[in-house]
Amino acid sequence: MPNMKQIADMAGVSLGTVSHVLNDTAHVREPLRKRVLEAVETLGYQPSQLARGLRRDKTNMLGMVIPDVTNPFFPAVVRGAEDIAFANGYRLVLCNTDNDHEKELAHLNELRTYLPSGLIVIPSSFSDLTVQAERYRRAGTAVVCIDRLPKRWNGDSVTVANEQGAYAATRHLIKIGHKRLAAITGPLHLTNAKQRLDGFYRALSESKLTVAPEYLHETTFERAGGYTKARLILKLLPPPTAIFAGNDMIALGVIQAIRELGLHCPKDVSVMGFDDLDFAELISPSLSSVSQSGYQLGATAARILMDRLNGDDGPPKHLVLETQLKIRDSVAPLKGKV
Repeated sequence: MPNMKQIADMAGVSLGTVSHVLNDTAHVREPLRKRVLEAVETLGYQPSQLARGLRRDKTNMLGMVIPDVTNPFFPAVVRGAEDIAFANGYRLVLCNTDNDHEKELAHLNELRTYLPSGLIVIPSSFSDLTVQAERYRRAGTAVVCIDRLPKRWNGDSVTVANEQGAYAATRHLIKIGHKRLAAITGPLHLTNAKQRLDGFYRALSESKLTVAPEYLHETTFERAGGYTKARLILKLLPPPTAIFAGNDMIALGVIQAIRELGLHCPKDVSVMGFDDLDFAELISPSLSSVSQSGYQLGATAARILMDRLNGDDGPPKHLVLETQLKIRDSVAPLKGKV
């Protein structure tokens, strides 16, 4: 690869002049600057971001750690963050943890060697992550936790109104006649799963309804988990008339289980999801869901990082994005059942 000395030789200038032009660290007369830039273009020189980072203590990279790259929700989150980063001259480095805390710690330790200017994290679990994030912050790297929050995290965060969204969804099911409800949640050690269950409970409590423990199941935020738990719930006597799923992937598994057991959604069982992923409108029946914008989640986090990198040293920001209930064909009023 071409280096700065070759540029200096081709342009007939000193190595220092090349450095000043490339790093904009001092004024260089226009004829010399033009010769340097022409040599850069001719040689196809690309500056080493890591070398720049070593000189400045930071690179123009932002790290982003997500729990499951195969979950359709997260690509939109990444896209939102990447769009804002790119528009501001930063590049995004993506790490996938597979919801494995040990893998998450390995990524966080490795990323530090790249000297990122900022870090966006969707935690896989709670243990020790706050300690890791604080190390980044003490080193001068801005950190934003999004979607799920670690225990004791008091830094910048962006979440959605999980509890309110789940409350609105459950309230709608009750309003159209459903009294025998079930819920399949994500892992309850995650703040977003716990908040959604809290919203489910709040709606039941306001309507003076109760739910037996066997109608509540915890699983992963994946289709297979929703499918397995739904098969258990649907064999109960009496079966539920509606199921609130902790996310759309769980809901997809629920609908699969309903179909395989010879039942019909929503005639026999209504299903409500959370996320409003792209496939929600495409499957049959189309999925009712609590809509949240993954793109805005990522973009908002990246904007906070940009503010911090531009000198904002104010108190921690805790932004909560609103949700919207989308009613489609998977939910119908209860008719003639008790």
